Amino acid sequence: MSRNSEKAKPTMAVHLIAGGGAGLCEALACHPLDTIKVRMQLSRRARLPGQKPKSFLTVGRDIVRKETPLGLYKGLGAVVTGIVPKMAIRFSSFEFYKTFAKPDPVTGNVASKAVFFSGLLAGATEAVAVVTPMEVIKIRLQAQHHSMADPLDIPKYRNAAHAVYTVVREEGFLALYRGVSLTALRQATNQAVNFTAYTEFKQYAHKLQPHLKEKGLELPAYQHMLLGLVSGAMGPLSNAPIDTIKTRLQKTPANPGETAAKRILAITADMWKHEGVHAFYKGITPRIMRVAPGQAVTFMIYEAIRGWMDRVGVFKAPAVEYTT
Repeated sequence: MSRNSEKAKPTMAVHLIAGGGAGLCEALACHPLDTIKVRMQLSRRARLPGQKPKSFLTVGRDIVRKETPLGLYKGLGAVVTGIVPKMAIRFSSFEFYKTFAKPDPVTGNVASKAVFFSGLLAGATEAVAVVTPMEVIKIRLQAQHHSMADPLDIPKYRNAAHAVYTVVREEGFLALYRGVSLTALRQATNQAVNFTAYTEFKQYAHKLQPHLKEKGLELPAYQHMLLGLVSGAMGPLSNAPIDTIKTRLQKTPANPGETAAKRILAITADMWKHEGVHAFYKGITPRIMRVAPGQAVTFMIYEAIRGWMDRVGVFKAPAVEYTT
């Protein structure tokens, strides 16, 4: 029996603490890029004659100049509030879904196909449980162009809690789940690609450094970071159009009697007609710059916290291993 198969499974407390800590670090480090991405996706400049879409550097500069640097952190409250349960659900559900797959009797590894589908289901689970309402509120806050340095410039949504109250009061509770189908599709494809790529890269890294496994050691932190960076960039490239349509869907209230499917089709047709195919990839640069470093931070911090918990015996957490 391999070393991997002898390891005890981590508890929910380990997932909560390690995942929450990793998610918090990721949000604080990368949120400005997400704000720039949302502004680019909501921009209609391409519809104006002779106007070219602004670059992500220009958008970021304009936000800082007109709204102060704090403008880059609009919607952060909604993200931080949801990041702990989001990461806890992501990692715990991923490990749970993997238990339905039969591991290799020699290596104890789960097949790549099983890792892919486990990531797919984990992404859909976090989207329904946490991500959709969190993103609806985040996008509403990020879409506001008020100056955070001017106390007289009062926006419609003052903070995350006020945004939740206002949206529910004016549009109903279900408005928090606007775009849930697209969010679930985006998160599912993201995590399927992310976990599969990270697992494969990690196995390959261990093969290149057999002395680490022989001594029961994990990969160095910088290697976890690099592997997370590469795997994190793959998801956005695979589902950019889904993310752009989702952002526009969640930004505005729905018309009475209009179904979600009808709105999605209308937004898609309108973008195609007035802005062209490039509109579906608006914000792809800052999104990759946001998601890839975010996953690098997440995996590095997650594995570091779990490794520390293992060494000090907190919850008797095992060394980190995605391939059990």
